[in-house]
Amino acid sequence: DADVIKDDVLEGMTAVVTEALAVVGIFTDGDLRRALEKVVDLRGTPVTQVMTRNPRSIGPDRLAAETAQMMEEHKISQILVVDNGALVGALNTHDLFRAKVI
Repeated sequence: DADVIKDDVLEGMTAVVTEALAVVGIFTDGDLRRALEKVVDLRGTPVTQVMTRNPRSIGPDRLAAETAQMMEEHKISQILVVDNGALVGALNTHDLFRAKVI
């Protein structure tokens, strides 16, 4: 069960975590579009029913170029940064563009 929703991760995603910051899932703009296409009443639907479970993640020691390659390989535009099982941040393609990695 998701106890806390980490809502300070912006730019098209929200990480769903436990109180210990263990990642349960991610809710993206794509998840929102898919839920709306199914005519889901989001006001009464727990985020755990419409989120992506077991999202891709990287460790904080990974190189930005490795992250970009992983995101391209898996066709994702955002990725969570997890250290010792706890969410520590997130990256998206805009971050990598700004850093001139891609």
